[in-house]
Amino acid sequence: MSRILIEGGVQLSGTAQVHGAKNAALPILAATVLNEGVNIIHNCPPLKDVNITVEMLKYLGAHVEREGDSLIVDTRGRLGNHIPEKLMRQLRSSIVFMGAIVARNKKAKISAPGGCELGPRPIDLHIKALRELGVKIKESHGYIICNGEKMHGREIHLSFPSVGATENIMLAASLAEGKTIIQNVAKEPEIEDLAVFLNKMGAKIKGAGSSRIEIDGVEKLSAAEHSVMPDRIVATTYLCSAAITGGEVTLTKVIPEHLSACVACLRDSGCDITVGDDWIKLIAPKRLKAVSEIKTMPYPGFPTDAQSLFLAMLTVAEGTSIIKENIFESRFKPAEELVRMGADVMVDGRIAVVRGVSNLSGAVVSAADLRGGASLVVAALSADGLTEIENPHYIDRGYAELLEVLSKLGAKIKRVEY
Repeated sequence: MSRILIEGGVQLSGTAQVHGAKNAALPILAATVLNEGVNIIHNCPPLKDVNITVEMLKYLGAHVEREGDSLIVDTRGRLGNHIPEKLMRQLRSSIVFMGAIVARNKKAKISAPGGCELGPRPIDLHIKALRELGVKIKESHGYIICNGEKMHGREIHLSFPSVGATENIMLAASLAEGKTIIQNVAKEPEIEDLAVFLNKMGAKIKGAGSSRIEIDGVEKLSAAEHSVMPDRIVATTYLCSAAITGGEVTLTKVIPEHLSACVACLRDSGCDITVGDDWIKLIAPKRLKAVSEIKTMPYPGFPTDAQSLFLAMLTVAEGTSIIKENIFESRFKPAEELVRMGADVMVDGRIAVVRGVSNLSGAVVSAADLRGGASLVVAALSADGLTEIENPHYIDRGYAELLEVLSKLGAKIKRVEY
């Protein structure tokens, strides 16, 4: 067991580099199942979730090696069609293996996925879409059993622009016979990154990043080399950390366009932000201002993954901020822990009212999920005294070398075992 200890009150300053995006790397790694060759995936961070995905690939029979920030994935030879419950339950995005495995092997057997508890996240859209592609699916004893012998393209309309469902359809349809058109798809940058990788493999995908994607199925895909896009939520975490401490940081290896919604809110809070082609600089005011309203929405709206980060940041802003969570039901778990640190936060269903206080105080708090844990780090960086964060393994799922980066920027932060 371990804890993260943070002595708050230090202004962050300096330059930090943003690593590859977890939410882009995972479906890209699953996509390697579609070909029989040696794939090279660069800018792939050494995260817990990435490591679990690698274990899934190895269980299927792939050979995977890491060289620095690159993963070499050899999917030649026969791959299995089954991933056991003990692996699937560790990772929500593992569900994208369903589309990849059934496309390659025509059969798949996987259990329902796990991941952070953020409220109901049904996979019915995934199952319904694959059925529309001709996959026969039955659920038995906790497993989803797929038969895709007669997969064929068709037009699919998603009732909600689910990122995971969009990815699963893209993976399966790439090797399905005929044309697939997906309407009301997710527009997230991670969808575009997956499409770029699939097209490098020989897929024929158009429209990724818009609400309509067209996929012309091909008979075979080849191995490819690709560099994963930078992580926009990690970048936002560093920006919020600098903002709450009154600091000044420059982030490199970013795509500023991906951060537009978060940057707009940071500017509303009084931060001075300058952007370049692949960098962004933030200068925080002496005290942040409240943001009248933040509403989480599918991309290009404000990301749900950044909501808890801003919840923490705005606890010390002057005035009252209102945050409305429109994606997940249980995304305000950090609120209770922030209150332990002296924050004034009231939660009513999907709405949080944040009345800014002059300062937070260090306390013993506990992470309950990935982004909620990161929000406690953000809050602790500005709090008076020592904050101890329990269950940091949640944070490890999405941040590589978080403590090292924050230490380089001046934070007094360390991990201790007990």
